[in-house]
Order: sequence, then structure tokens, then C-alpha cells
Amino acid sequence: MDFTFSEEHRLTRDVARRFAENRLSPTAHEFDEKQEVNFDALRELGELGFYGMTVPEEYGGNALGALPYADVMIELSKVDAGTAVAVSVQNSLVNDTIVKWGAEEQKREYLPKLAVGEWMGCFALTEGGAGSDPGGMKATATRDGDHFVLNGTKNFTTNGGFADVIIGFFQTDLDKGAKGISAFLIPSKTPGFEVGRHENKLGIRSSSTTEMVFRDCRVPATALLGTENKGLNVALTTLDGGRIGIAAQAVGIAEGALEEAVKYAKDRTQFGSKIADFQAIQFMLADMATEIEMAKTMLYRVAWMKDQHIRHTKESAMIKLYAAEMAHRVCHKALQIHGGYGYMKEFKVERLYRDQRITEIYEGTSEIQRVVIARSLLAD
Repeated sequence: MDFTFSEEHRLTRDVARRFAENRLSPTAHEFDEKQEVNFDALRELGELGFYGMTVPEEYGGNALGALPYADVMIELSKVDAGTAVAVSVQNSLVNDTIVKWGAEEQKREYLPKLAVGEWMGCFALTEGGAGSDPGGMKATATRDGDHFVLNGTKNFTTNGGFADVIIGFFQTDLDKGAKGISAFLIPSKTPGFEVGRHENKLGIRSSSTTEMVFRDCRVPATALLGTENKGLNVALTTLDGGRIGIAAQAVGIAEGALEEAVKYAKDRTQFGSKIADFQAIQFMLADMATEIEMAKTMLYRVAWMKDQHIRHTKESAMIKLYAAEMAHRVCHKALQIHGGYGYMKEFKVERLYRDQRITEIYEGTSEIQRVVIARSLLAD
């Protein structure tokens, strides 16, 4: 395992860093306040090739791999985690899924447009009664000749308000529960589909999170992604990679919080001294930096495993768990260092504190990560 990154990797990371500083930073607070998506930024991210990092070149991607993708997510998330999560969804949950499970015709139809951002995608798995337990899914896909008819509602779908392509999960055999789920590729213009409620969120407010409503939405049988009744396998293998993206998001948020804390500590004066001179503050900063480095090293290892096609279910759960909870601790300390000012919206650390919290919930809660890890250990 060699973390001597290629020149292409370093260049990609530096481009992401400059984009975050120059294009996202000036307006991140504004888009957070208005709960609006920065569509200009999303378009430009596609032009820069950041949606094609997990797509083979033969399908229009740049195939840079999971390691550079993790660094891109870190750099974007330092500044605007809401915009960054769109990059995560496109790479990890949409493109990766089609690459792994799509038929050749599906790959050639969808991937070239997704890889450059001409089309944006979303991943519709969660329902009101089916979050950590996919077996509670109620949305159905009923076979009707050469078609399936989709009915049901999905919740908390990132990119849902503007996605052109939906990877949706439905019960094709209700009697089988979780073993009767199938995955489908659904163009959002399909009659019978509509975007439902737009969620009013605590954090990542510059991302789109919506309901997805299907009412007699008719799709051809060729829309099936993978094998009928094997959709749970599609979801679980996809989430292995998706957790790398969210772990990288958590690391990026934590790095952003540490940078803000260091800057504030050097500037803030109390009792006649900069608070950076106080040992209590120094120890907090030291702990924050150490935890971030531990998470980043583990993140790179898991991303390397993915690039080497080594099974990483346990390791993805571990880094997602650790990075998310690490970011919570770091953001807590960063806000504490800011004191009362950290509680005010004028300071970036307030937004970072809110944005971090979702990393412990989506793509599997911290509790579910512990279940995945424990099952893997006990199965050995």
C-alpha cells in the first residue's frame, strides 16, 4: 500500500481545493441561508470531471479512482458540504452502481451523460418505515407484461429535486421482505413520477433533499438494474463505496473546523494574551489534528482497497463510523474554542457544526455501522 500519490492525483486535489476556495467559499453561507442548490457550481464540477471519477474511460469517465475521489470530497467539504454531497451521490451511489450492476446497454446509455454532469442522478432507497431496515419497504413494482408499474414514496433523497435519473428500490415480491427487493433505473421524466416535499434540514442546506412519489409509474422491464429480487445486494454493495464518500465528507468538515479554530485562536485575545497561548486551547487543537490524521490515513487505506478491488465492507463501515464521530468531536471543540461567537451564524464554524451531524446518520447510522462491523468479526 503506497500513499505516494501520482501527479494526476495531486493535480486533481489542487483543482478541487482552488475551486472550493474561489467558487464555493464566497457564496456558501448565502446558499445555506436560502436553502438553495448552487447549480452553477454543480455544472462547473461536471466540466472539471469530478462526476466521472468512478466511471471507466470507455463510458466517458476519467477513471481516476477512489483515492483521488476521497481527496476531492475532503477539499469540497471543507468549504461547502451541501454541494460536496452531490458529488458523492453522483460518483458513489449512482455511477458506481451502474458500473457494477448495469447491463451493457444501460452503461452506454447513462454513464457518458452522468460522468460529465449533463445528467444528475439520485439514489432512492429510504422510506418513512424503511430506513435502517430495508425489509420494511412498502413501495412496490408490479410486473405487467414487459413492464413494471411502480407505486410508493421514497424519503430523504439527496439530489431528488433536480435528478434526471433515479436509482429506485421497490418490492417485487412482498412475501420475501428484504429478499424481494429489486432496483430500477428510472428517468425522472417518466409519467407517474413527481418530486414531493422538499425537506427543511438542520445542515447541508445547500443540497436538495426530497420525497420521491411514484403513482402508477410505468417502466420497461429493461429498466431493471441487476437481477429481479436481488436489489438488496445492489444497495449493500453500493453503500460500501458510498460510505467512503461520506467518511471523506466528514474528514473535510473536520479539517475545515480545525482551520477555523486555529485561525480564531491566533486572533482572539483574552486576559491580555492570544488564546492560542493557553495550554487548554493548545491541547484541544492537538487532539483535533491527531484525530483528523488518524481518520484520513484510514480513509486512504479503504479507498486504496476499493481501487484494488479488495472486499471492504467491514473497513468502509469502520471508517464511516470513526470519521463521522471524529468530526462530531472536532466540530464540538472548534465551536467551543470560538465561545459565544461560534454560536453565531456569521462564523463558519456554526455551519460546519450543523453540517457534520448528518454524517452520523445517512448511508447508515453509526449504530448500523457497528452492526456491520460486529457481524463481520463474528463471522470470521
